[in-house]
Amino acid sequence: MPQKIYLSPPHMGELEQHYVAESFATNWIAPAGPQIEAFEAEFATYVGADHALAVSSGSAALHLALIELGVTTGDEVFVSSLTFAASAFPVLYLGAVPTFIDCEATSWNMDPALLAAALADRAAKNKLPKAVVLVHLYGQCADIAPIVALCKQYGVALIEDAAEALGATYKGQSPGCFGEVGFYSFNGNKIITTSGGGMLVSNNADLIHHARKLSTQARDPFPHYEHTEVGYNYRMSSICAAIGRGQLQVIEARVQARRQNFDYYLNALSDLPGLTFMPEALWGRANRWLTCVLIDPTKFGASNEDLRLALAAADIESRPIWKPMHLQPIFRESQVFGGAVSEHFFATGLCLPSGSALTTADLDRIVSVIRSVKPPC
Repeated sequence: MPQKIYLSPPHMGELEQHYVAESFATNWIAPAGPQIEAFEAEFATYVGADHALAVSSGSAALHLALIELGVTTGDEVFVSSLTFAASAFPVLYLGAVPTFIDCEATSWNMDPALLAAALADRAAKNKLPKAVVLVHLYGQCADIAPIVALCKQYGVALIEDAAEALGATYKGQSPGCFGEVGFYSFNGNKIITTSGGGMLVSNNADLIHHARKLSTQARDPFPHYEHTEVGYNYRMSSICAAIGRGQLQVIEARVQARRQNFDYYLNALSDLPGLTFMPEALWGRANRWLTCVLIDPTKFGASNEDLRLALAAADIESRPIWKPMHLQPIFRESQVFGGAVSEHFFATGLCLPSGSALTTADLDRIVSVIRSVKPPC
């Protein structure tokens, strides 16, 4: 019986084992030491940031970013609506209030025109948000330049959520390095993984220095344990950092493999009526973390849910497009600017298996199911 095909499984190699063995050999297992220092330095070089801080998750990185930018109880934070809940939950950790901004159809990311309208509305009320959390979704950069310009115009801090976009580019540069602070995720399903972990980056040395202190329970520099502010247990383990070092060395190969997956799907399925692919915006290179499609059931002959169920019956994992945050029950009281674009994507979209270790036989199997799908009787 054929093996199950997962949506986006980890892809390990020999380099990871080398660095992990090095950690064991030198007895550096705890969340400190040369593997973490090297991973932070190598990662900062790769993305083009001056400073990097390895932490336990992307969510931890965002939480620290919000703290460093002074977000506190009652503050408003603008967040992309089409995203995973982890892009918004840390706002709630601080007692702040998320307001959601819809996406545009070119990149599926935050619409600069809607952000402009939202900022103008808040400026007229003399109640500007404390920060904007801009998500780079499904491995593609938002149109960053106008968003940076808007944030500078209104004096609002920009946080880039590049959790899904490592290896993508915007006009030749890595996302995550355009705002005051950016962050990435190394969850098991990401384009590279440390099994669990994240990275906070900034060109502001003081910000990263203080975030590092907070991530280690905010211990003050005394021989005993002294604390003058609240801290968190957010540091990355040395073993995870060792895995990350090996993964980072092959990231370009991982990006190319996922882009090849997309090309394979495009060539094999583009003739099907009612099936369209997430476009690649002209301003950069998408890493194609996930290949995403939209299904028009009137033309395709089946819905995105019919397709998901057909794939599941063949032991192939797929997943709906993110349910927009403004539709989530937990955020039912939150305001949204726009909403129709992300709602359409959620209603009609599906993420196809996109792992960088997929074989041609795997892809053929997936394509065969998609081409044969029929609506239920």
